[in-house]
Amino acid sequence: MYSEIDANKRKTVLLILGFVVFIGFLSYFGGLYYGDFTITIGALIGSIVYALFSYFGASKVALAFNGAVEIQKKDNPRLWRIVENIAITDGLPMPKVHIIEDSGLNAFATGRDPNHASVAITTGLLEILDDSELEGVMAHELGHVKNYDIRVSMIVFGLVMIVSMLSDIFLRVSWYGGRRSNDDNDNASNILMVFGIVAMILAPIIAVLIQSAISRKREYLADATGAMTTRYPEGLASALEKLRDNSTVLRRQNTSTAHLFFANPLKGKGITSMFSTHPPIEDRIAKLRSMGSKL
Repeated sequence: MYSEIDANKRKTVLLILGFVVFIGFLSYFGGLYYGDFTITIGALIGSIVYALFSYFGASKVALAFNGAVEIQKKDNPRLWRIVENIAITDGLPMPKVHIIEDSGLNAFATGRDPNHASVAITTGLLEILDDSELEGVMAHELGHVKNYDIRVSMIVFGLVMIVSMLSDIFLRVSWYGGRRSNDDNDNASNILMVFGIVAMILAPIIAVLIQSAISRKREYLADATGAMTTRYPEGLASALEKLRDNSTVLRRQNTSTAHLFFANPLKGKGITSMFSTHPPIEDRIAKLRSMGSKL
C-alpha cells in the first residue's frame, strides 16, 4: 500500500510535467501561425497557472459538475456517523460530506490530499444500502483518500478538460484566425489547420490515455483497503451486488469525472465506455469474498 501511495505521488508530478510539455507543443504552433513567439511564452505561463488550478481547485469543480451538495451532521446523522467512524479508524481527518440528488447508485471521493478530501454519495445509493453496505462503500471511498488516489484523479480531471478545450481552440483559430496573404503565413496557417484537425481527432484518445493513469488496480486496492478497515468484506460485496442489479448511471453525464466514481456513471456502450476505468463488478465481488475467507 505504501508503495502505491508513493507511486501516486510520482504520477502527480509526471502528469503535470507532461501537461506543460504538451501545452508548449501546442503554443509553438500558435507562435508559428502568428509569427510571434511571445504567444508561446504566454501559453506556457498559462499552462503552469492552470496546472496549479487543477491541483488546488479542480475538486470543487468536480463536485459542482456532479451536483454534490455539502451537508452537516444534522442533515443526515446516519451517513455522517459512518463516515466519521471510518475516518477515525483509518486515522484520517474528517472529510467534507456531500449528497447528490440522483436515483443512480454511485459515490465518489475527491480532493488533493487527506486534509482536503470530500466524499459524495447519491440519494439512490444512500437509500438502498443497509448500514454494513454503506460502511463498505464509504470505507472504499476513504481508501482512495488514504491511498492518495484522489490527488491523481483531480489532476487527471483538470487535464482531460484542458486537452479537449485546447484542441477545439486551435481548430477554430486555424479556420477563422486572421490569415495573411504571403506564402510563408499561408504555409504556417495550413500547418496549424492540419494540426488542429489532428488534435481534435486525438483529443478523446489523449483523454483516455491520461485517464489510464487511474488504472483498474486502484479500484481493487480501494476495495481491499475498505475491506481491511471494516474487517467485513461481505458488506462491500453486498453493496456491489446491488449496484450490479440496479442502474449506476447518473443524470449528469460527464466523461471527465467518470473515473472518480465507485462504478461507471455513464450510460450506453458507445464511445463513453472508452472512458471507463472500472473493473467488472463481478470480479470485484469475487475478490472481496475471497478476502472474507481469509480474514
